[in-house]
Amino acid sequence: MPVYSMTGYACVLSNDVALTPEIPTNQHAGSHLGIEIRSVNSRYLDLSFRMADDLRVMESVLRERVQKRIKRGKVEIRISMDNHASDFVHEPSLGLLERLSVVQDNIHAKLPRAADLSVADILRLADNDTSCTHGQHDVLTLTNQAIDALMSAREREGDRLAVMLQDNIAQLRSLANRAQPLVPKLVVQQRQRFMDRWQEALGAVGGATLPEAAHDRALAEATAFAMRIDIAEEITRLLSHLDELERLIGKGGEIGKRLDFLMQELHREANTLGSKSAALELTHISVDMKVLIEQMREQVQNIE
Repeated sequence: MPVYSMTGYACVLSNDVALTPEIPTNQHAGSHLGIEIRSVNSRYLDLSFRMADDLRVMESVLRERVQKRIKRGKVEIRISMDNHASDFVHEPSLGLLERLSVVQDNIHAKLPRAADLSVADILRLADNDTSCTHGQHDVLTLTNQAIDALMSAREREGDRLAVMLQDNIAQLRSLANRAQPLVPKLVVQQRQRFMDRWQEALGAVGGATLPEAAHDRALAEATAFAMRIDIAEEITRLLSHLDELERLIGKGGEIGKRLDFLMQELHREANTLGSKSAALELTHISVDMKVLIEQMREQVQNIE
């Protein structure tokens, strides 16, 4: 599956053309329908709609359609419908005229002094009836197109993020490989340093302490030092986390939360490596790792 970013944008317009084949084009003459979708990163799916009041009845259906395709992100959907052809008249259907007649008779039975419907009133009601019936079909169809366009945009951005993450993973592996051989060298150097100091101490006290005991003490100190600076476990765990990162990126889908957790684990290992550092080069490696991990964390925040 692809890696999807939570950042994306899509805008689809009807361009005055009937979107559903069963609806004649002339019924949409002079009308523009537009759907705009913006998406940014969020911990959960946060949907908001901006549309005309007469389309609010469709919100639950639209929400369900979006939730089937998008799992995370702050998503704003704007739906605009403009009827700008003042010379176009929707001819009322016979069924609508019959309904209006019945309703008017019922109103007159209760309110005898109520005014009759005018031709303008009937044409306005006919226009609303047509817009409601056919507009909902168009909104659903155009929403599907807008979601498709948004998912394509999110996929393209996700591909770009995946490439950046893979590059950072490769750099972290390189840093880990540089750090691994440093510790054995440091242990050997420190052991020799302990031995030299003990020899100097023996010379200062005129050999009062047995050379064998001094030798054993020096080895014990060197061993304790080696244990304190050993970073083998941290390097092993860090490489394991990098393997899991690569696996998840290759798998794709809804991986953002797992990637975010792995960022925390990587940062913990890099911190521990830095705290155990016994050489300036190891300190530099730890700092470089944390910089890369922070860059990755920012990128992961945008992945679904």
